[in-house]
Amino acid sequence: MLNVVLVEPEIPQNTGNIARTCAVTGSRLHLVQPMGFRIEDSKLKRAGLDYWHMLGVTTHPSLEEFVERHADDSLWLFTTKAKQLYTSVEYRDGDFLVFGKETAGLPRRILERFPERCVRIPMLDHPDARSLNLSNCVAIGVYEALRQCGKLDNTDI
Repeated sequence: MLNVVLVEPEIPQNTGNIARTCAVTGSRLHLVQPMGFRIEDSKLKRAGLDYWHMLGVTTHPSLEEFVERHADDSLWLFTTKAKQLYTSVEYRDGDFLVFGKETAGLPRRILERFPERCVRIPMLDHPDARSLNLSNCVAIGVYEALRQCGKLDNTDI
């Protein structure tokens, strides 16, 4: 099982879409507080449609608590600031794919703590192309990790 971590997500519709991706891939969703919405938000529920019953969700009170609890686990930090491509690393079952909030990404302190664990999704090198949508990034990362783990070869992920 993969673990998808959203650090301080702000947009309920993005989190709902990500929840749906996690549900259909058997990935666990970790939400690191504070969040820009409440779990009960109707926009969050609507974006996740009727998949919430299939989803495992863990909440963490802060990024510091999450990192303290999972520092020894295999964390992959998705950031536009990384040199290493997301396809150039080796994912394993149980890995944590960590994504920052929509407006700021991951804090510099975590990127500096785990520089060898920072990966990026390539995009156009243009000042107006800041980043991809968060839910798209999660889908790209999850499916690459599943592909590498051999989980896409059958219909039962």
